[in-house]
Amino acid sequence: MTSCNLIPLPSKTNLKHPPNSQDPRSFRTNNVNNLRFSRHIKQQSSSQKYPKHYNLPNLLSVHTKNPHAIYKDIQRFAHQNKLKEALAILDYLDHRGIPVNPTTFASLIAACVRLKSLSSAKIVHTHIRINGLGNNEFLQTKIVNMYTACGCIEDAKKVFDEMPVRSVYPWNALLRGNVVLGGRKYRDVLGTFSDMRVSGVELNVYSFSCLIKSFAGASALFQGLKTHGLLIKNGFLGSDIIRTSLIDMYFKCGKVRLAHRMFEEVEYRDVVMWGAMIAGFAHNRLQREALEYTRSMIKEGLEVNSVILTTILPAIGEVWARKLGQEVHAYVIKTKEYSKQLFIQSALVDMYSKCGDIVSGRKVFYGSKERNAISWTALISGYILNGRLEQALRSVVWMQQEGFKPDLVTVATVLPVCGKLKVLKQGKEIHAYAVKNGFLPNASVATSLMMMYSKCGLLQYSSRVFASMEKRNVISWTAMMDSYIDSGCLEEALAVFRSMQLSKHRADSVAMGRILSVCGKLGLLKLGREVHGQILKKDIASVPFVSAELVKMYGGCGAIDKSRISFDAIAVKGSMTWTAIIEAYGLNGQYGEAISVFKQMISKGFNPNHFTFKVVFSICEQAGFADEGCQFFTMMTRKYKIKASEDHYTSIINLLYHVGRIEEAEKFVLLKQSLA
Repeated sequence: MTSCNLIPLPSKTNLKHPPNSQDPRSFRTNNVNNLRFSRHIKQQSSSQKYPKHYNLPNLLSVHTKNPHAIYKDIQRFAHQNKLKEALAILDYLDHRGIPVNPTTFASLIAACVRLKSLSSAKIVHTHIRINGLGNNEFLQTKIVNMYTACGCIEDAKKVFDEMPVRSVYPWNALLRGNVVLGGRKYRDVLGTFSDMRVSGVELNVYSFSCLIKSFAGASALFQGLKTHGLLIKNGFLGSDIIRTSLIDMYFKCGKVRLAHRMFEEVEYRDVVMWGAMIAGFAHNRLQREALEYTRSMIKEGLEVNSVILTTILPAIGEVWARKLGQEVHAYVIKTKEYSKQLFIQSALVDMYSKCGDIVSGRKVFYGSKERNAISWTALISGYILNGRLEQALRSVVWMQQEGFKPDLVTVATVLPVCGKLKVLKQGKEIHAYAVKNGFLPNASVATSLMMMYSKCGLLQYSSRVFASMEKRNVISWTAMMDSYIDSGCLEEALAVFRSMQLSKHRADSVAMGRILSVCGKLGLLKLGREVHGQILKKDIASVPFVSAELVKMYGGCGAIDKSRISFDAIAVKGSMTWTAIIEAYGLNGQYGEAISVFKQMISKGFNPNHFTFKVVFSICEQAGFADEGCQFFTMMTRKYKIKASEDHYTSIINLLYHVGRIEEAEKFVLLKQSLA
């Protein structure tokens, strides 16, 4: 097994200023070397003394230029997102006592917003004050926007409160900042919006757009409906920005019909509105509708842009529409501009991988001239989806050999691989790497670590990781339950569920399904009924996984009549729910009825999967139904083209030995050995 030697970059780098030299090439070489580790160098304060002949990054002597030429240099570096170089010139000007104009500061602020660099933002703000422009209304508005874009609402509010006159623009910047923070911050947005109205500020479409976006992020439907009414009252509903925001909000609140109605009321739709519809369908796991609307948009003469491409490619992968994916790939190659964009390349790799065509995914990846951590992670995910776990683990090493550091997503993706392969050494190495790079407070990384340790048989390590988590979510609670269930510690899993119920987190459909399986295994009918009540209250009984676990829970508790009632109440049945009722009858010793239900499933046109056959073979083994078992085995391999697993062979072999058909059993033993 290849060791996953994760190579961290140095946390600190002791770099000195390049030596004075008349050869421009030496300046260029030294500057490039400095840039490689620029993120590890602390920004120097404006009060630091610079040497007389400080080598500035524009490679030319600043003394010979007039101030306006220097401003142009700063603006050029700012437009190129080279803040380190721009701030070096700014420090030089401050040292020389040369003032800087507002336009130059506006360029620097824009660069800070693009890079979301809070440290640089604070340095720029300090220089603005040094230059006596702290009360400049034009810059104050931009500073508020800068701090909100960098996620620092407190500093944005301080600047906002210092403003003597506030137009709608700084108010909107403050609104936007709370939207960026997301979560339940919509209450702060609503408070700011109310203050705007009280202050008599004339609201514009962007004010309402920010408000609606905050409701979308928090799924606050009631507030969204009230705002919709306010928009109609104030005559803002004619704006495409507002209508697109409303469509997005309704989709994110799960109200697909309301979003569709809003869309249908618009006569002339632009590509942004179409994109909102397509993304909304994809968000609600309505992939086919997303693809259908993409076709409709193209028929109306609108071209697919990069945002829509990155929305539909995952949808294509989810529905296994490989042929359609190839058409989209051809379109990407034809446009050329999109074929160079790394996030589209990564989406193509992901699409092919989900369609089971990892070979095409690899071709896209290795055919790309540029790669980054995101594209490497897409390839690693592809290997995992297609069962190439060892190759996925090796790719982490190859990724670093190309000079790319695994990021937080890469770590969370590769940790479950260590669990499945039970390679504890590599798992611990990745754990150490996550700690060293500050990834561990992240819930997804911690959850992956918990699952990895439990799969490797170290349940106490999973428990320690869970206990050390400062911020837990429903997924981490469910992962801890899963760890205990996989280790056979059902009482402990039940205790975790009860603790979660007492916390601020509420169980989702996955957690409900897990606890139902525990109730079934322990025969806890009373608790199972309580959980059933919560499922009905949350309106998640129609989720296939939940309805199947509900049927099995009643079966496991010996209440087969309740199990049948629950099964009959399911409006849309699938293979999962049919398998559940077959298993429920099997658990209660009603083997003949279980086989009868299986035959009924087939006669009604439902296709059994390998899990269904695993349950059926187990029932045949317990009941001694040798003829039926052999018949179903032939049906599975020939009619349904399902490759027999080790579990399938084991059940059939045990069944045949049990009824004394030794010769047939030995034939199956030979077939089982051929799997190895």
